[in-house]
Amino acid sequence: MTRDGGPTRLPTVAPRPSLGRTVADRLRAGWQGMRRHFLLAPVWGLLMSLCALASLFLHGRAGTGHTASVLVLYFGGGMLAWPISIFVSRALSLGRRAETRFACTFLCLTLLTIGMTAFLFAMQYRLFFSRWHAPFATRVWFYQFAFTSAGAVYQFIVMGVRLYLPIGLPALFGMSFWLTRDDERGRRTTLRR
Repeated sequence: MTRDGGPTRLPTVAPRPSLGRTVADRLRAGWQGMRRHFLLAPVWGLLMSLCALASLFLHGRAGTGHTASVLVLYFGGGMLAWPISIFVSRALSLGRRAETRFACTFLCLTLLTIGMTAFLFAMQYRLFFSRWHAPFATRVWFYQFAFTSAGAVYQFIVMGVRLYLPIGLPALFGMSFWLTRDDERGRRTTLRR
């Protein structure tokens, strides 16, 4: 209560500061320059399959009969992850400093490349075990699909992520740095117009 017996006023809460960017602005920023970067998806996929080949070679497992399928899997995962990671990183880092854009690009490329490759591995794994599963769209089928896919993703994380090393980390740093610089150059040319 105040001195005169009236109710005390609650302090007003200041509105949270906005970054000045709407969802539409972020989506538009994510699509900027996608046509140019979309053409680099096979390059990223090839780089990821070269990482797997180098790792297989260093571990003495490059001559097995499954080498070609492993390379195709890593190529497909890298190629499918590239446009999604570029879009997400640009949308999330709109209006941020170069260090933040680099970190966002690095994180998106890492997580989405591993995630997409793990997804492709899980679908191939699921396809192999589907002959022993229940009929399609039954309750048991959904359980089998979920747990088989989860087991495959876990197996990929445990055994498949190490195929990205030792070449994948420098490739990831280099590509993230190049994308950050390219984004900076694109913003400068847009401001000049």
